[in-house]
Amino acid sequence: MSLEPLVLPTAEWADWLDGYVRGRLEVVGEVSGRLREGGGLDTEAVLELWNDADIALRAADSAAGLFAEVHPDGEVRDLGDKLAQDVDRVRTDRDLDRGLYDVVAATDPAGLDATAERMREKVLRDFRRAGVDADAAARARLREISERLAVLEQDFRRAITTDVRTLRLVPEQLDGLPEDFLAAHPPQEDGLVEVNTDYPDYLPFRTFARDAGARRALATQFESRGWPANDAVLHEMLDLRDEKARLLGYAGWPDYDAEVKMIGTGAAIAEFIERISAAAADAGRRDYEALLARRRADDPAAEGIDRSQSGYYTELIRRERFDVDAREVRRYFDFQRVRAGLLEVTGRLFGLEYRPVDVPVWHEEVAAYDVYTDGERRGRIYLDLHPRDGKYKHAAQFELVGGITDRLLPEGVLVCNFSRGLMEHDHVVTLFHEFGHLLHHVLGGRQRWARFSGVATEWDFVEAPSQMLEEWAWDPTILGSFAVDETGTAIPADLVARMRDAHEFGKAITVLTQVGYAAISYGLHRDRPADHTAAVAATLARYSPIAPLPDTHFQTSFGHLSGYTSAYYTYLWSLVIAKDLFSAFDADDLFEPAVAHRYRDRILVPGGTRDAADLAADFLGRPVTFDAFAAWLDRAPGQ
Repeated sequence: MSLEPLVLPTAEWADWLDGYVRGRLEVVGEVSGRLREGGGLDTEAVLELWNDADIALRAADSAAGLFAEVHPDGEVRDLGDKLAQDVDRVRTDRDLDRGLYDVVAATDPAGLDATAERMREKVLRDFRRAGVDADAAARARLREISERLAVLEQDFRRAITTDVRTLRLVPEQLDGLPEDFLAAHPPQEDGLVEVNTDYPDYLPFRTFARDAGARRALATQFESRGWPANDAVLHEMLDLRDEKARLLGYAGWPDYDAEVKMIGTGAAIAEFIERISAAAADAGRRDYEALLARRRADDPAAEGIDRSQSGYYTELIRRERFDVDAREVRRYFDFQRVRAGLLEVTGRLFGLEYRPVDVPVWHEEVAAYDVYTDGERRGRIYLDLHPRDGKYKHAAQFELVGGITDRLLPEGVLVCNFSRGLMEHDHVVTLFHEFGHLLHHVLGGRQRWARFSGVATEWDFVEAPSQMLEEWAWDPTILGSFAVDETGTAIPADLVARMRDAHEFGKAITVLTQVGYAAISYGLHRDRPADHTAAVAATLARYSPIAPLPDTHFQTSFGHLSGYTSAYYTYLWSLVIAKDLFSAFDADDLFEPAVAHRYRDRILVPGGTRDAADLAADFLGRPVTFDAFAAWLDRAPGQ
């Protein structure tokens, strides 16, 4: 069967989006009505109808959420936010509908195949976790909480997106920045240069600018985005999540949230945080002492390293100790070549072909490709990779269409904020990482049941495939295939080796920084302190040797507190798994087809049809262990 992708509009985006989302919400209502009527439906028929509603609800949610974040027209973004609230309201009503629950609960699992039985169990679990069996007053309050949280989470994200802060500096304060950065930031009529807190400005500035005061000023502004607007928003979000969890019989939000993840309980999150912190402590101390020693070469009286200095001195050590100058490395990573190289590498690795298509898109810089395997179209991807006003500020994969066998092609969107010219190698790694999510969405998008389609595993596994794909952005042969300088000379293999060694320096501090973020995510939800700023500063100081900046409010710009809630630990949990998955590959031949295709077919293609631990064990031939992560963490540069 030939499936056609979704056709996007060429104009009148607001009308299209409104009609598309509302049309699918009407389908949810119609299907729910048919289910309530019952009328002799057997188990398979009930589940198929439920799946029809899932497909429609997921489509509405995906479109509203995506275009609220990426559409260049502010009115369309606002409409997306409003429609997303409508979607959440419909979802909440469905999950709290006792009549629908009774229909599903009355079905007989006997005779179902394993995936259909899994589907039925997940639906019943969702009902219970929504509070369908609570009394009327509790259900009403849970509905109020859900609707209010939908608004608050949008407000939290939007405050971060719109709070772009600017510094006006004298040109000398840009000393150390690469030539192309300087060319893109010429002095204005008054002789001053504007630098802002968006990533294409902020990351190079904190890494290369020699002026410590300017770095500190920009970092202070960066770590206070969303302040003060998000302070009250975050307090209310945390309070409502806690109230919801307790109404449902849990000790608090982390226990409620962790129940459906690999980790299982809130207490296990705390244990995992401490385990990673202890594992990284010695290496982190060595890294920190090296950073402080290097800073003291500039300032003998220096007593520490703070968050405005760590990136700069890490880069200096990498340059001086390993002969790697990131400003020079950038010459090899022209954006257009990197994008082409990414497609070539992943296509070869997983047996894919990407065919560019000329179709309507929401912005002229968006590129669209159809994805083929063995001549068969498997999905469509959109690459929206450059910053613009009002656009989502980080890097993420968004769903446009969830794939359903013989019904819908999976369609995904990569949303990033990269330079249009030369890229940092770190950004190349990020691009590979996020593309891993996109591949998971497309390759896992051939499922009967919508809830198992694409990136549908437990949330603390979803980062593992994308983290593992980062390894392909460090291989000298792979990089040499697309990383060339202005003369056409490929990046030298010995430079890539030095880059890898340089990258290894500071990895423990990076891990400890992530531990701090995980502890913030968990601790704010567990304890709900009255003073978030003080609690966050204390947490950062406890887990990382890098000092937090005074007079900043990191939590109000920590966008993961909206989506990831108490589960930011998932990045490190997934990294442990990713290192173990990568151990199955031959580091000397990352294109070896047998293992690559086994990985594709056993990790990516199944989507959420099996528990993540079982997927990993099936691929590895054993359960996941901590060993590969521990070995990586202990390995010194050059080993």
